[in-house]
Amino acid sequence: MAYTGLITLRITSDRHIFAALMQMEERTMVMQGTDMKIAETPEGDLTDFQHDDAYDRWQKQEGVKVIVDFAFEDLSQIELGPWERKGGKGAIINIPNDHLTNDSHLVEIAPGGKSEPEHHLYEEYCYIISGRGATNIWNDENKKQSFEWHAGSLFAIPLNASYQHFNGSGTEAARYISVTTAPPALRLYNDIDFIFKTEHAFKGRYDAGGDFFNGSGELFNKRVWESNFIPNAPDMALYGWKERGAGGVNVMLEMAKNSSKAHMSEFPVGTYKKAHRHGPGAHLLLLSGEEGYSLLWQEGGERRKADWKVGGMVIVPGDEMFHQHFNTGNTRARYLAIYTGSLGDMKPRSNRGWLADKSVKEGGWQIEYGDEEKAIHEEYEAQLAAKGVQCNMKAFIPWCTGNVGPTDERRT
Repeated sequence: MAYTGLITLRITSDRHIFAALMQMEERTMVMQGTDMKIAETPEGDLTDFQHDDAYDRWQKQEGVKVIVDFAFEDLSQIELGPWERKGGKGAIINIPNDHLTNDSHLVEIAPGGKSEPEHHLYEEYCYIISGRGATNIWNDENKKQSFEWHAGSLFAIPLNASYQHFNGSGTEAARYISVTTAPPALRLYNDIDFIFKTEHAFKGRYDAGGDFFNGSGELFNKRVWESNFIPNAPDMALYGWKERGAGGVNVMLEMAKNSSKAHMSEFPVGTYKKAHRHGPGAHLLLLSGEEGYSLLWQEGGERRKADWKVGGMVIVPGDEMFHQHFNTGNTRARYLAIYTGSLGDMKPRSNRGWLADKSVKEGGWQIEYGDEEKAIHEEYEAQLAAKGVQCNMKAFIPWCTGNVGPTDERRT
């Protein structure tokens, strides 16, 4: 019996060993060819990770009205909410895109009012929509610089320099719009105090020199104008840029050594610009012209029409979104575009930056007139006819039924 018991014990033991070996083989088969370690997912529901968005948190902390849109026919008519730190009222404008490369702050300073002194680690361009006043800027409290502005003035706040705006009228409000890089700055560092309370003077950007805001500047190749203050942007003389079409003129602006950029373009009566595309966030402010519109579309998608007039704004909301601008009034039309530039992602003013006037067929961003859909020009002629304005695109569009108008050499 002892012998039989030994055999039974051996068989039972062998079964356990065999089962253990089979389990090991199964695990080996799952992991065969890898060194992966697979964690066992715990039973029960897990909560979603909540990302702390410093930009959203800052907007709530400011208690300011937030507008999510990209087409505004008249910025002077937008209703604002309280924003005491800015001097009265304001709103923050976001494009409907999670990829916020920039934003804009629409601000109204009360009559006789002023903003609170502030400084921040994001870039900011300011364009005065209405009113008049002055701004103090300083790195050293004892060395403040002051300059005056009025409707049509454009300037840039040097990075992290302290500043304060003053309304020069005791009876009328002053309204301005500023385009800033606040969203990526706040989201990168995720620390509001760091953005607004860091005490560092970027002397390579702003040296508090006496001529910093006197309106002087220097012209460089490819229509680049370096200046920190444009007293009257709607009437500044611009330079020919025949590659963008229809006898238009342009200047590329370098201000306060910013990574973000700006430019102004103007085109004659009865004409429109060539379509082109780039990343989101380009803010186009209409500086002169009776009226017009922009078309915006993704390749192969439906076109969205945004009407504008002086004081309006259109923002390119999508990545690689084509957009095209049309003058339907009886006067020249000029716009100011403020956009993110390189944002440190590439060399500033690199070759990539000069693709705006190169055909998409050659790897650029522009659709040449001869390659655009005929329906675009037909719609434009219909818009002009309804307003009694003559189309002047015959030199560029073979199927145009209007006049020759401007040529590449800008003969009119």
